[in-house]
Amino acid sequence: MLQRIEDIDAALVDRLQHSAFKYFLKYSNPENGLVADTSIGGVPASIAAVGFALSSYPVGVERCWISREEAAERTVNTLRFFAEARQGEERHATGYRGFFYHFLHMDTGHRAWNSELSTIDTALLVAGILTSAQYFNREDDETETEIRELATFIYERVDWRWALNKGDTISMGWKPSSGFLRWRYHGFDEAIILYTLALASPTHPIPQSSYDAFTSSYSWMLHGEQSYLYAGPLFIHLFSHAWIDFRTIQDKPMAERNWDYFRNTQVMINVQRDYAERNPGQFVGYNRNIWGFSACDGPPPTRRMRGGRQPKVLGYAARGAPLGPDDGTIAPWAALACLPYDRQAALDGTKALLTTYPNLLLEGGFPGGFNPTVKTKRPEGWVDDRTVGIDQGLVVMTIENDRSDFIWKLMRQSPVIRLGLERAGFTGGWLEGIEPEEVVRKFG
Repeated sequence: MLQRIEDIDAALVDRLQHSAFKYFLKYSNPENGLVADTSIGGVPASIAAVGFALSSYPVGVERCWISREEAAERTVNTLRFFAEARQGEERHATGYRGFFYHFLHMDTGHRAWNSELSTIDTALLVAGILTSAQYFNREDDETETEIRELATFIYERVDWRWALNKGDTISMGWKPSSGFLRWRYHGFDEAIILYTLALASPTHPIPQSSYDAFTSSYSWMLHGEQSYLYAGPLFIHLFSHAWIDFRTIQDKPMAERNWDYFRNTQVMINVQRDYAERNPGQFVGYNRNIWGFSACDGPPPTRRMRGGRQPKVLGYAARGAPLGPDDGTIAPWAALACLPYDRQAALDGTKALLTTYPNLLLEGGFPGGFNPTVKTKRPEGWVDDRTVGIDQGLVVMTIENDRSDFIWKLMRQSPVIRLGLERAGFTGGWLEGIEPEEVVRKFG
């Protein structure tokens, strides 16, 4: 019976992972590799979604969903576009100083909307590019050789030092009309991957003091008797972790507390589940197995709310637990994306969602968000009418990391990732030749 249950769970996870992967085949431009931000027609590409796509193509090859040749062709077309696209100060260029605008037109690749030259989204794109370079490693294959050469060129062109804007930490972005944004990546957030890449650059590196400044304002909280590094939205605990195996490698703040980012994510999952179980806002549908508070779309303004709730919704917001904000909106992909950190919680959460809301899926994958407190004809309440590229990519990557450490193994071999982590002050674990399984036994 136990084996039967495991088989059913594995089939469910496989189906959801495959559906997530199909997003990148359906919502991309094969000529330039750009990937639509969401599944809504006419939206621009998100460069972060491209990074997740590039990291997902190798998974597709290993899972036999796409041939290695087709994946390599998609990848090289993508890298050729980013290597050759216009870099300049004019407002409609694709990028500047090696960085790229957050959103690009799917056909031309020019800057879309009034989007910023995004440092974090460029980092997520580059992380995908470096994943491609690690995977497509055949020396006698011209396409794979070109992938590695283009990856090196794109990475080494990024002027990470310029993005400091004469400060200690990295700016969130820049616009041609107004210059640098006033916000910086300072304090625990999704930017560990950004600092890792910037520290390792052979051409425009930032100093280690920038990473020290980034971590200097970390905020710690207690969950029971356990101290943990706080950030409310769940994606912060998952994004950098999709590429970097944090199991028992430690930077200075973690070493001082005999802690690590992997266990921190495990605690944050419990924090989210406990918050949903307590449900201090008395929203509809919350329980220990239905949770997921993260950055996602939410319902538009409405006065139709269930359970006597007051009509206050946030639209797009970085929802979090336990300090909020919270308006009853759940990111349904979140539990599944937690598989490598707490397998049982992820499976219980995913199955509870699909049992309670069997019509929640959109094109076989999870929509961006839903809010059962909003009164509609559907038991799910308000449901986002789109799937989101970065959500789908995160699901593909984290499921494969749970299954085989696949992305983690690739990136542990990346000289860029290793050097960046070492320059940030990380030690221990696989950085010192101890395999993760040995590390868990030694320190667990």
